[in-house]
Amino acid sequence: MALRAGAAGAVAAAVAVPLLRRRLRAPAAVTVASCAAGPLALAVLYPRSRKRDVALFAMQMWAFTMVHELPYDDPERLRRRLRARYPIAVDRAIGFGRLPNARLQGALARFRRVDSLDRVLTWVHWLWFLEPYIALLWILLRHPERFPRAARQMAAVFDLGCVGYFAVPTAPPWWASEQGLAGEEVRRIMVGVGEETWRSAWPAMYGALGGNPWAAMPSLHFATSTMAAISLSEAGRAEGAIGWGYALTLGFGLVYLGEHYVTDLLAGAGLVATVRRGEPLAEPAVHAVNRGLRRLERLANG
Repeated sequence: MALRAGAAGAVAAAVAVPLLRRRLRAPAAVTVASCAAGPLALAVLYPRSRKRDVALFAMQMWAFTMVHELPYDDPERLRRRLRARYPIAVDRAIGFGRLPNARLQGALARFRRVDSLDRVLTWVHWLWFLEPYIALLWILLRHPERFPRAARQMAAVFDLGCVGYFAVPTAPPWWASEQGLAGEEVRRIMVGVGEETWRSAWPAMYGALGGNPWAAMPSLHFATSTMAAISLSEAGRAEGAIGWGYALTLGFGLVYLGEHYVTDLLAGAGLVATVRRGEPLAEPAVHAVNRGLRRLERLANG
């Protein structure tokens, strides 16, 4: 009974502490620990089932959403650690002296239908907030035996990317351009489309979605859509074609819209490769944790 009560308390803390962290002045380490304990405690409370697998992933994503915002709780402190110049230098080399963002925006501005392209690519970008989860839902419904591995790999991409946000806070190209650091104009096209599309609702939406504007390296937009494409490809050829079509279109859009450097995308692709190749190395530790959780779950449920 005490074990079950403790696990229930850990789940409640994983939800409450991140929301109350500013009011409680909780140290970042406390918030991270609370978030990390939530999925483990949930595994203790309930026996293994498909519903529990989904709930674990949902709690994992709640933890990521809260934790990735933590560095921006103190913007001035984060600003002192902010890196802005190294991706500019790398991308200039990739773009033969110019940023690919600026090259694309300048080249496509000559076309009459560029406003339509802006809107299409912005919506592709916005759909990312749903796409990884739609991909996993499809796998859950059509290929349930593949869901645990696909969800585990997707969660690992999110988590390791979050580590990157803490370790190397990096400014995106639109921000570097606004600060005069890029040496050439890179517009954040999404803002103009958002203002036109959502009008008076846009400021609130923009504020809600921009939890940490300096969470740019690696690009988790590209990394998670790539991981979704790989998982869908393993499930079926048609699903894989759709997944890769979306991921590649998103990658192009992220550069054109001024959201990410090409360097960010390459780092995202490298992160996916690391997760995929590193999975066999992590399996012994994963199995050991699962065995421990199963023992605790049996004790908690009698």
